[in-house]
Amino acid sequence: MGRTEQLEIETKYDVDADVILPALHELPGVARVAQPVELNLEAVYYDTADLDLAAHKITLRRRTGGEDDGWHVKFPSSSGRLEVRHPLGRSTRSVPIAVVRTVRVIARDRPLVPVVTLRTRRIVHRLLDESGAVLAEVADDQVTATALDGEPESWREWEVELVDGDLALLEHAGELLQSAGARPAQGPSKLARALGDRVRVDEWELPSKPRTSDLFLAYARAQVQAIRERDPEVRRDVPDSIHKFRVATRRLRSALATYRPVIDREAGDALRAELKWLAGELGVARDTEVQREHFASAVAEQPVELVMGRVAGRIDDHLRAVYREGRAGALAALESTRYFRLLDALDALVASPPVTGENRKARKQVGSLLAHDYRRMRKAVRRSEAASSVTDQDHELHEVRKAAKRLRYAAESAVPVLGDQASDLAARAEEVQSVLGEHQDSVVSRDLLRQLALQVFAEGGNTFTYGRLHAAEEARGGRSRDEFYKLWPTLHFKP
Repeated sequence: MGRTEQLEIETKYDVDADVILPALHELPGVARVAQPVELNLEAVYYDTADLDLAAHKITLRRRTGGEDDGWHVKFPSSSGRLEVRHPLGRSTRSVPIAVVRTVRVIARDRPLVPVVTLRTRRIVHRLLDESGAVLAEVADDQVTATALDGEPESWREWEVELVDGDLALLEHAGELLQSAGARPAQGPSKLARALGDRVRVDEWELPSKPRTSDLFLAYARAQVQAIRERDPEVRRDVPDSIHKFRVATRRLRSALATYRPVIDREAGDALRAELKWLAGELGVARDTEVQREHFASAVAEQPVELVMGRVAGRIDDHLRAVYREGRAGALAALESTRYFRLLDALDALVASPPVTGENRKARKQVGSLLAHDYRRMRKAVRRSEAASSVTDQDHELHEVRKAAKRLRYAAESAVPVLGDQASDLAARAEEVQSVLGEHQDSVVSRDLLRQLALQVFAEGGNTFTYGRLHAAEEARGGRSRDEFYKLWPTLHFKP
């Protein structure tokens, strides 16, 4: 069996050795409790020498002795923990490459070594409903943890994990177990308890009266965290993950430009160049995703009698091939030394930003940064208005769109000090970005249709429908262009 994924929703409790498990069948919705099952589990946890995975609340283990033997990687999630499982395989001392890749964004090219061994005597009580479906599992664990550099430590723990039950059952179970003498667990996981204070803790918060560099740091930290979260999703081909990954790189790249007065330009521009490279590596697959969705609808909207030949299929075949090549390129980039060093540089950026002497109180300085980005966008608009040809105007409008994104991201970063003024500016800039995104999509689509029409023509095929689609894209671009020039006067900013 290959890789599997599941969302783990559970609570853990510490409990003394002499405490008796209460009557679980009395919980609401529980019809009966299945016969207990005893398991003897062994889990070897792997991490870098500096415990980088643990610092980011990620666990990687090789589990044996139970019903879910294999390599397990757990990621933090807003609604629980996502567990990705891989088959056990033959490897017993080193982590298989397929598993390593799931944590590359943190481990990079550093070795993964055993850091803790957990041996658990587990008694599992399955809570069933009237139909026999498992609502939850209550595990009574006697745990012995041995770190490589420490003495064995033992404790008892109760764990409640939802299966088909709801959060109300989890809450009721917690109340019942605590009434019997259990206490909320000392740490979020057995591994966290075993490692104790050896794991570094990140406790930075935005000051109540921030300086401009603090605003940059808050925004940069959020984007670096987004990159860390999106990387594993891209590798697992989670829908929309490439798009979210690219957005994080673009936001950070934009912030490095906006905050040049307070962040060393040479260091910032070097990072911007690498972020641009990464976004480019991800871009082919993402842009193709957008085009496939658009053309599926565009061809379907054509009258059947005006679709000459296998138009939809040919377009989709082409785009699927481009997507496969683009995704392969993106995955290769995520396995490259260049990417690992970029991640190292991002860690250094958020740990110790290269702040210049021009750093002042954010409330007094950030308005001028937004004004600079607004003026930059205004100049781009004027160039588009003065363009001497449609092709030149298309190019300039694309530059306006990029300037709108930069202004939007700058405004987002300023919300903690400028409040609604920054939120409103960000919303208006996003509206412009969306309108001009339609325009740019139409430009790209026209180029593709022309290329495919030339291929069909060279093969002696009928290009009529490609011409209709091209005309529709021209109309789409024209509507977006006109909409932008009506919208532009409503976007303004004064610090």
